Amino acid sequence: MIKPWRCNALIALLCFLITAKLAFATAYPLPPPHQRLIGEPTKHTVVRGDYFQRLAEQFNVGFLALIAANPGVDPFLTYQKPSDTLVSAQQSAEHAVSQSEKKAQSQASIHIPTQLLLPFVERRGIVINLPELRLYYFQPELNRVHVFPVGIGRKGLATPNLTSYIGEKRKDPIWRPTQEMKARYLAEKGIILADEIPSGPNNPFGKYALRLATSEFLIHGTNQRFGIGTRASSGCIRMYDDDIKWLFENVPLNTQVKIIDQPIKMSYEKPGVKLFEVHQALTSEQTAQQNADGWQRLVKFIGESEIERYRADFEKPSGLVIRVEKAKSAAQQAAD
Repeated sequence: MIKPWRCNALIALLCFLITAKLAFATAYPLPPPHQRLIGEPTKHTVVRGDYFQRLAEQFNVGFLALIAANPGVDPFLTYQKPSDTLVSAQQSAEHAVSQSEKKAQSQASIHIPTQLLLPFVERRGIVINLPELRLYYFQPELNRVHVFPVGIGRKGLATPNLTSYIGEKRKDPIWRPTQEMKARYLAEKGIILADEIPSGPNNPFGKYALRLATSEFLIHGTNQRFGIGTRASSGCIRMYDDDIKWLFENVPLNTQVKIIDQPIKMSYEKPGVKLFEVHQALTSEQTAQQNADGWQRLVKFIGESEIERYRADFEKPSGLVIRVEKAKSAAQQAAD
């Protein structure tokens, strides 16, 4: 006979596993064509053992997205693993805090970027918006869109803007590093790469890959936890294993793939409701351009009389959806 406490524990575990699996396949209803808002904002109360990488996996969001949404918050949060052992001696020295500070931080809440605006693009196939490090898979026939965090090319190995389509699906893909990759691995890590690396723990493609037909770029899995929602790849699009598996099983060949660069998104949701969302530009040159052109676009969208109230949201992008509110009059402020 199963003891009651064991039965309850088993039920709790099954519920967790079911919820975790469904979290990777969450579909948002598509808003009307003239609207772009999807999802709901999430605030998470920090508990012992939380840290950004774990929360990114739990909520299926990007690592850098969490950092942008919570400026000034240390990614290690309580600085401890669930086992209550310190993450490392070095981190302990770098992030040593008093017990009172730990308690205050453990009771704090952080923003999880689960509400967003759709990019200004045709709602078709796969769309990857580089500045926000997100992949969208549109299913207009089912009136829904799936959103996933992705890793993209690091500085010097940038993922390009392009329009292509899924030309091939590869299960257990073989990695054939280029000569440039071999030289870089040798110089940076002291590792001599073979001409071919089969599927397994040493293969950065993970278990599934989708090849873009007009290039050698892939959308693929990973052999490590860190790197999703960051700029860490050699140019390909990197995803969590559960996410790429879902895409592999659900996205047909010849599906259009569009890679775009839209750091600023805006939407008139309905009369009197204006929303915008700003992400960090990919390069310093693009940041300068965004500061000029993007600011003027935002001025036109919000209005010169209100724009200064949102300068900080523009200059220090949080990636969160911001609602434009009219400033209160002196009489309204006095009434409050």
